[in-house]
Amino acid sequence: MARTPHATGAFIEDPNNPYPEFEAVGGDWDKLVKEAEENSDEHVVINLGPVHPATHGVLRLQVDLDGETVEEVRAATGFLHTGIEKNMEYRTWTQGVAYCTRMDYVAPIFQEVAYCLAVEKLLGITDKIPPRANAIRVLLMEIGRINSHVVAIGSGGNELGATTMLTLGFRAREDCLRIYEDITGLRMNHEFIRPGGVLEDLPAGGIGYIRELLPKIRRTVSEMQDLTMQNPIFKLRHVNVAVSPLSSMMALSMTGPSVRAAGLPWDLRKSRPYCGYEKYNFDIPVGDKADAYNRVKVRFEECYQSLRIIYQVLDELEKTEGEPVMIDDRKIAWPARLSIMGDGQGQSAEHVREIMTESMESLIHHFKLVTEGFRVPAGQVYQMIEHPKGLMGVHLVSAGGTKPYRAHFRDASYSNLQSLSVMAEGGMLADLIVALAMIDPVMGGVDR
Repeated sequence: MARTPHATGAFIEDPNNPYPEFEAVGGDWDKLVKEAEENSDEHVVINLGPVHPATHGVLRLQVDLDGETVEEVRAATGFLHTGIEKNMEYRTWTQGVAYCTRMDYVAPIFQEVAYCLAVEKLLGITDKIPPRANAIRVLLMEIGRINSHVVAIGSGGNELGATTMLTLGFRAREDCLRIYEDITGLRMNHEFIRPGGVLEDLPAGGIGYIRELLPKIRRTVSEMQDLTMQNPIFKLRHVNVAVSPLSSMMALSMTGPSVRAAGLPWDLRKSRPYCGYEKYNFDIPVGDKADAYNRVKVRFEECYQSLRIIYQVLDELEKTEGEPVMIDDRKIAWPARLSIMGDGQGQSAEHVREIMTESMESLIHHFKLVTEGFRVPAGQVYQMIEHPKGLMGVHLVSAGGTKPYRAHFRDASYSNLQSLSVMAEGGMLADLIVALAMIDPVMGGVDR
């Protein structure tokens, strides 16, 4: 029978009692009480997850608590590992788009653009991409930025019990996905951006349809903003919550809305423009404090700036109607000629007739480009874009073949998660959820 080492006394022997009692005497209990006060009987370690809260994927948090106070938090990732980067080494450069688009599935178009820009840099054709193709890329990215931000704000509100925020967020998201579906044929994981341009031009009436939906998106964003930014309950849960100094965030490689909320106007669309962003007028919203409230504020303002860019892009697309959307290089340009037919989207009848009955050379070219792919000169590049979550980087290495030797992505969510402990430790357990929601990680990108 174990005896407590801290107390003195004697066991009371009773043959009729199977559970002997210990009578403690002396002053050792004062020592026990002091140790309990120092170590706190309220100290517990909990697993928050693996769950799917405002993380858009499965994340596990190991949290050391002293009562309701977070003493330490550790993020455990890997539950959604897909091996996307490794799989891309066994696919052609074009097929790689189908893999990387599935990383951050809340904002899939950004991985496609970043990857294709890197491939084009390896090919040396960056300056040869048709202006209309770049305009379509910008259009899709800014729609995706709004989509990503309203999902972040809406799902974050839902974690605090504000179901209306999630409903409104998904209302705006639905309008964004309708535009995506009209242009690309898919709501998510589009595989629409291709090395050399985009898969096809906007559909007939596409610009008018977008102009019809944009006011609805703006109204929903404004309604979400009206329900939150001056709401006293929302402010109590977000103002001065999950505060992190800018120096700390920069040391931990955090980027995106969080550093702009701290007052740093760092946005690659301005500092290192790509896809023609230098042609559009827009501002970089910043906050005055690195807390959860300002992170929400910056995201709302970025939605309005994205709308501002979209209207400028639509004006440009109206002026360039009929211009090419794919590079004029038959060795690289994807050979598809898609159209809408009775059984859905597919190769146009004219293109099928040409390659199957009129030109053996066209058939051979189509077959080799689709099955084997184009060759990329040996070398390596690093390409960055401004993802809704922050800086996304793509490192591609080519050995001179038709497949990447190595493809690696610097996912913003993965880097941003490192700041969670700085934001949450010392705060309340309830504030940990707010901190996590305003980082807005998508685990498909984290675990790629």
